[in-house]
Amino acid sequence: MSTRRATISDVAREAGVSPSTASVVFSGKTPVSDATRRRVRDAAAALGYTGPDPRAASLRRGRSGIVGVVFEEHLRTAFLDPVKTLMMDGLADAVAPLGAGLLLLRDHEPAGSGPSLTTAPLDAAVLVGCSGLLRESLDAVRARGIPVVVIEGDAGHDVPRIGLDNREAQRHAASHLRTLGHRDVAIVALPARAGWERGWLGDGTAITIDVTRERLAGALDVFPDAPAYAAAGSFIDEGLLAGREIFAGPARRPTAVMAQSDLLAAGVIRAAEEAGLRVPEDVSVTGFDGIVVDGLAPYELTTLVQPAADKGRAAGEAVAAMLDGGVAASINFTCTFHEGNTTAPAPAG
Repeated sequence: MSTRRATISDVAREAGVSPSTASVVFSGKTPVSDATRRRVRDAAAALGYTGPDPRAASLRRGRSGIVGVVFEEHLRTAFLDPVKTLMMDGLADAVAPLGAGLLLLRDHEPAGSGPSLTTAPLDAAVLVGCSGLLRESLDAVRARGIPVVVIEGDAGHDVPRIGLDNREAQRHAASHLRTLGHRDVAIVALPARAGWERGWLGDGTAITIDVTRERLAGALDVFPDAPAYAAAGSFIDEGLLAGREIFAGPARRPTAVMAQSDLLAAGVIRAAEEAGLRVPEDVSVTGFDGIVVDGLAPYELTTLVQPAADKGRAAGEAVAAMLDGGVAASINFTCTFHEGNTTAPAPAG
């Protein structure tokens, strides 16, 4: 029994029309009569023809139809972060008109474990951050002529960057706390680098993740002596563990904690409640991202609201421009400060 896939010519022959007429029924590029469309569709159904082979279309265009999205973290944790989910929504919307799909990749994979940035048949690559081993792969990728865009990272002066005013935004939140009279402030940071376990950041700690470094710099611009504890990821449980560490010594408890994500801030609030502290009367807490955190009521975070979906959309539009032979400019988005009910004047004494 033959297993040959039916072709558009088979459908045309069955429907009694030319192959070009059958083709435009599926492409929709040229209007045809309802009767002709129905005849072609009926013939296709009878032959089990579901439409043009996307691989053939890709060959004609000289493209794979794949845009790689490269993360510096494990994929199983990347999409637990609502910010990345929103960003990916924007990216998917922007590349959809290209007829392209998204292929999710790690920044490095063990040999033989699957497609990687250097081996996958990509039309373009979007890097979510750029540090460590990922930089080592870039020369090989660009030698293949693959357009590259980076979201919140530095892949070189000639790679379009979709950035965020991380330092300036975090400085704004820190200035807000200083205006409220806070002087004893602690920081709960995002991971210092890939594979970070969690712990206090010392003077010699190497911070290779750009977002962490920039947000930390913004806080230290206002509170240069603030101690910083870096979590293992942007999760509520990580914020809880960091908060327990920060509030462990009653004699040195800060009056405010600046968290580098809203999920971390939610965990810090839980830790404060465990320690018998009232938010914001005893300790103020700020976040970063502007996402909805389930179960946080009655608290409304003081935070920096970032346009996560717009970042992804801008990256997709940059990819489209470069694939069309154009030049994509770097873009820097701005956060909006939102004052909630988790900050208040520093307690007396």
